[in-house]
Amino acid sequence: MATNILDNIDLRQLGEHLQQARKQRGMTQAEAAKLINASRTTMVAIEKGDRRLKASELIKLAHAYGQSVSEFVRQRPVIEPFEVQFRAVYRRSEAETEQIKPFILQLEKLCQNYLELEQIMDSPLPTNYPAEYAVKGMPIEQLAEAIASQERQRLGLGDTPIGKLRDILETTVGLRIFYLPMPPKYSEIYSYDEQLGGCMGINANHPEERRRWSLAHGYLHFLAHRRTPVLDLEGQYQRMPESEQLAEAFPKYFLMPTSSLLKQFNDRCRANGGKFTPTDLFTLAHYYGVSVQAFTYRLEDMKLLSSGTWENLRDRGLKVRKVQQDLELDDIPQRSDMTPIHYQHLAIEALDQGLITEGQFANFLGVNRLEARQIAESLREHSSGMQENAINFDLRQV
Repeated sequence: MATNILDNIDLRQLGEHLQQARKQRGMTQAEAAKLINASRTTMVAIEKGDRRLKASELIKLAHAYGQSVSEFVRQRPVIEPFEVQFRAVYRRSEAETEQIKPFILQLEKLCQNYLELEQIMDSPLPTNYPAEYAVKGMPIEQLAEAIASQERQRLGLGDTPIGKLRDILETTVGLRIFYLPMPPKYSEIYSYDEQLGGCMGINANHPEERRRWSLAHGYLHFLAHRRTPVLDLEGQYQRMPESEQLAEAFPKYFLMPTSSLLKQFNDRCRANGGKFTPTDLFTLAHYYGVSVQAFTYRLEDMKLLSSGTWENLRDRGLKVRKVQQDLELDDIPQRSDMTPIHYQHLAIEALDQGLITEGQFANFLGVNRLEARQIAESLREHSSGMQENAINFDLRQV
């Protein structure tokens, strides 16, 4: 049966999948070739689709790559490889290239899985994309605030703090957002594909305040530099280009709109006899879901605090987390699971309808089978609760 499948499979597509899996495993072509008692040139031919695999060879490679044979032989949508898009973006030192490449490939695979689930369920991701903003020849700060204001209005956010930013960008805009456990210096990966639309990988290891900033940063690139892939990491630029200056400026206006911030600041000062206290600083940073550092810099830019306030606090040994605990500020609401909500619901619906196996469901979510069962039960309970709420809502309208 395996032989019949391999006789009729698209060899180029199979080769691409094998190459992706090998790279994600951190193996060279020479190492993979040894597994099937072949030369490196043979492995090159296999990955190019120029040489047909034997069933026994595929079984050995799948095992070495930590995947099932079915992952390679099932029909999957073909997308432009992300590695090609990012080649010019992340070509720095060889060590940095090798460090980030697996995460770019992981994002590619997850986005490909997303598209496959949509096709299985015949349920394309709803999108609410604006036209790409024209940004050339305009002052950075004014432009960043104007785009932030227009997007808040377009999305119906007003000037209040944005609670669950990730959910809004996923479900209201229709971006594909995955949280990946990247090395500390990497914040975000952004890509755009005609089939997939806007795709983002956010560093799951960062605190929620920084993840929200990275989401807004990536969203600006989607809004203004849609087809340019972006890899955001510390110390990336000796001289920051205008596109990156705009992406750095946008989050402060999008997450902390001027009108709302002025009102909150003035209300606090009136309540405290004209003073703005350190407690106010921490409380309002939490209110807007940003770091104390970012919030302090925003107030400095607005001339509401003296320039250098943050550096003075830092030099005096300020312990941000300790102060937050002392003030009993709860964690910022977050959803830190790797995959989007819509992605998860497509997967559980496909499983419950018998369109994918439990093993495929686990692979789609990137977990083992035990974890997959637990996630499946949780998703079923969530779906059941949503249906019950919808019924109750309908009854109240009668």
